[in-house]
Amino acid sequence: MNSLTMLYEGRNLISEKPVVVIDIGRAYTKCGFAGESAPRCIIPSEFLCKSTGASKKVFDYETRDQLYQNFVEFGHILFFKYLLVTPKDRKVVIVESLLNPSLERDTLAQVLFSYYELSSVCMVPSHMVSLYTLAVPTALVLDIGYKEAVLIPVVENTPVLHAYQALALAGEAVELNLRKLLESQCKEEEQFYLKAKPLPNSTVEDIKVRGCFVTKLDRAQMIQASVKEPSVSAPTPPPDLPYPLGGDRSITIPGTSRELAYEVLFELDNDLMSIATMILDAILKCPLDTRVSLAENILLIGGTSMALGLKSRLQQELLDLLVTPQYIKKLALKKFCFHNPPAKENYVAWLGGAIMGATNSIVKRSVTREDYSKVPKIPDWADLSFNCNDGVKRG
Repeated sequence: MNSLTMLYEGRNLISEKPVVVIDIGRAYTKCGFAGESAPRCIIPSEFLCKSTGASKKVFDYETRDQLYQNFVEFGHILFFKYLLVTPKDRKVVIVESLLNPSLERDTLAQVLFSYYELSSVCMVPSHMVSLYTLAVPTALVLDIGYKEAVLIPVVENTPVLHAYQALALAGEAVELNLRKLLESQCKEEEQFYLKAKPLPNSTVEDIKVRGCFVTKLDRAQMIQASVKEPSVSAPTPPPDLPYPLGGDRSITIPGTSRELAYEVLFELDNDLMSIATMILDAILKCPLDTRVSLAENILLIGGTSMALGLKSRLQQELLDLLVTPQYIKKLALKKFCFHNPPAKENYVAWLGGAIMGATNSIVKRSVTREDYSKVPKIPDWADLSFNCNDGVKRG
């Protein structure tokens, strides 16, 4: 056995091969092993393209062949650079959204079985396995990621699919709003610089994470009133924040930009929708006897939900919307409660998959390489024909 093989297989000489758990997000990917309390790594969902020499996002594709190759290249990074294991004959849990396109999940399964020769693959819905971290059967799970916010109520460990809500209000929308605010509110000479040389997406993301926060509802209403009516005075803005750009230049992040960046999540669109109305509309679509339990068991997951002040503002928005004509006669709720998961919000779903991967459930829910060779299809959790007590039904 050469040294390279020993490097990858060293941990398997001690015990049985641990199950690999992977959560491929639009912006970041979490990967590690079942039974552990945190992922081994959280890395951008991108790889170095050999043909162009530039970074390429995993989900940046035009054809299925391109997506297949993207998964192959990204899989090499996960297995051989960060996890340091050989994927052949290993079990894997893939944490995915229930709304994940079939093309992407089928292509990923083809790569895992045909190229990496895994022994079994278990794809689990992120909204449901997130509740494994809390040991509660009923909750309203809101995933605010990078591309979109997806909300699915879970009642007695069963996703209520007809009540799902999805909006393109997430990290990307916040960064676009922040970029516009900086270009209009920075000092005049800095505005010229930003328009001539736009900030990289990674820099805007860093400013968002380090310097921006979600303001209180009353301050947001005062700011909106001052914009509509100049005679109304705006509240005192928070302090400006100097931000270095390399070693020879810096810009000043205005306090108003820091405070207003996340307001895009709460502004009503043309359909009168926001992340707050998503919660109320989802509860309305659920049975009457479950509405109180859902309102008192709200779980926020996803990287954008880690924003400072988001839970407090969201609770204020929900209570404020309850007395509006749209909901006052439909919902008789008195309070909303938010769970504090035992992990950071950005990898709660991964932790749920790690918990499930350490139980016997993975045996019943997994698709083996032998079964996949006969029927090249991954069961969909929304398809009741596959959800049998005696395991996964195929064909």
